[in-house]
Amino acid sequence: MRVAILGAGAIGAYVGAALHRGGTEVHLVARGAHLEAIRKNGVQVYSPRGDWLAQTPATDDPAEIGPVDFVFLGLKANSYASSGPLVAPLLHDKTAVIAAQNGIPWWYFHELSGPYEGRRIESVDPGGEVTRVLSLERAIGCVVYCSTELEGPGVVRHLEGTRFSIGEPGGGQSDRCLEFSEAMIAGGLKCPVEDDIRNDIWIKLLGNAAFNPISALARATMVEIAQHSGTRAMIRLMMEETLEIARAVGSEPDISVDKRIDGAERVGEHKTSMLQDLEKDKPLELDVILAAVVELADLTGTKAPTLRAVHAVADLLSTKVGTAPGKVAHAPTAAPAPSVATPAAAVPASP
Repeated sequence: MRVAILGAGAIGAYVGAALHRGGTEVHLVARGAHLEAIRKNGVQVYSPRGDWLAQTPATDDPAEIGPVDFVFLGLKANSYASSGPLVAPLLHDKTAVIAAQNGIPWWYFHELSGPYEGRRIESVDPGGEVTRVLSLERAIGCVVYCSTELEGPGVVRHLEGTRFSIGEPGGGQSDRCLEFSEAMIAGGLKCPVEDDIRNDIWIKLLGNAAFNPISALARATMVEIAQHSGTRAMIRLMMEETLEIARAVGSEPDISVDKRIDGAERVGEHKTSMLQDLEKDKPLELDVILAAVVELADLTGTKAPTLRAVHAVADLLSTKVGTAPGKVAHAPTAAPAPSVATPAAAVPASP
């Protein structure tokens, strides 16, 4: 079993180091100082569960790796469409692609029985550009309940959570999912194979779709948003509307809105990934996290007025990011924050 980690940042390098520890042949695709540090010293992981060093092969050229059995995508979803030259050398006929992304995936309606089966979501797969690079048949869903950060080149700090829920778009317990799950478990991670991964997607998205854009617009941490009466009320409305949309496309996520907000509040002074990207003038992952939810509201005839209003303002903000110096007023930089938009503590733990 050969695995390539494409986008070996904080999450990708952590997964790669864990798989390597469990005996899987792993190849990391990284760049810059991070790549050079991995080549020289390996990936050093610091974790409350124990520290370890993984001497994994690393490159910036996937052609040096060749075809693998699994590609684990640690890239942001807004770069999937342009990842073709990186992905292509890693594929053979049966290579599976595990996309550890936030938000609605490009494969969402693939093999989903019902009135929307096979429909493309334009926000996440404009003109089918992502599908042309990452074919639907290769896709395995993945929802990340893990918080990590890069402390420096080649150095990963694991903060909390070890669960990576995976599942087939068509449901069930496939051999390829079980094989990958076993490798992750051997490396010390939790990797349940869910019969319906879409429910996990919505549970995670419930927080992302609300907290991420509000955090960027208000330049606020999760606890600040949860403890301010006005934004707390807005977050609740956004979550209730998100649940209504989820049910309209056939999902029944078993989650309480109040518990979801309380969980986010307990995380404390955490900056969401969208706020971190804003402060660095990096593109906001708005399409898969909020625009797609609004598109599904249009598709199902769901009103969702709060989601639509917040999306309109956040979308305007996103057009200003990275376009010219001084366009975005940055908040003061605080200590490094976890790389995953919703930390593990903010979502329900697995049974």
